[in-house]
Amino acid sequence: MDLLNYAFMQRALLAAVLVGITAPAVGIYLVQRRQALMGDGIGHVAMTGVGLGFLLSTSPVWMAMAVSVLGTVVMELIRWYGRTRGDIALAMLFYGGMAAGVMFTNLAPGGSNANLMSYLFGSLSTVSPADVTAICWLAAFVLLITLGLRRQLFAVSQDEEFARVTGLPVRVLNLLTAITAAVTVTVAMRVVGLLLVSALMVVPVAAAQQLTRSFAATFAVAVAIGVSVTIGGTVTSYYQDVPPGATIVLLTIGAFIALTVLATPLARRRARALADRQPAGDPAECVIPASREPGGKVGV
Repeated sequence: MDLLNYAFMQRALLAAVLVGITAPAVGIYLVQRRQALMGDGIGHVAMTGVGLGFLLSTSPVWMAMAVSVLGTVVMELIRWYGRTRGDIALAMLFYGGMAAGVMFTNLAPGGSNANLMSYLFGSLSTVSPADVTAICWLAAFVLLITLGLRRQLFAVSQDEEFARVTGLPVRVLNLLTAITAAVTVTVAMRVVGLLLVSALMVVPVAAAQQLTRSFAATFAVAVAIGVSVTIGGTVTSYYQDVPPGATIVLLTIGAFIALTVLATPLARRRARALADRQPAGDPAECVIPASREPGGKVGV
């Protein structure tokens, strides 16, 4: 493949693989917590960090990470202790983060809104070696949390009250999940863009749930989908000269539609098999329901 002869494409593909792994790895917990739109709010806050990076002549990636983490912590604190409801806090992050990002970018020396475009929608040619280094470190942190604490995060995502009774530090784990989501947004912004990153965190998980019946299987399939669409979108963007972020998201939605169509006959086949195993004469309400896993899937 001739695209591998170019250093910027090597960097873009590496970043795409890391984004494809980390976004669904965090997204599976957000989906279970019914916080699928959290990535959007964090993405808007990260715009403030990008603008500050331009204004202060520092790395927009690291500045976006610091600001998005701070904004996420503030949002969680408002939900815990403030009278303002969580959805209002999220709305403030949306609008305040976007406005501040645009303002700081325009105040920067030689700055204009055009400087934000590669961060809003992703850009292959502008992924620098420094960006790749930052993405690698941040991705390592995300994987360490999402894999190392998967049992605890899963328990909190499923039932906070039960997790609290068992002695888990629920608030700490909730805050850690939010911070990990903020870091993931920073990882993904150079490839898929701040405005589209939430789709890559949520849609692969929703697509995987069409086929899988357990948390581990959903996690693995979602990551596989994420890596496939990010690589596919990056390669397509290079050869067809189309925006990488939009291409990746459209491929992700296409994968969801395809798996949904494929899962429909499989679900009917499972239902028939379950009906065949049911003893004759037992009414349906007497059947003991199976245990369930994330997304309403039957556990194994």
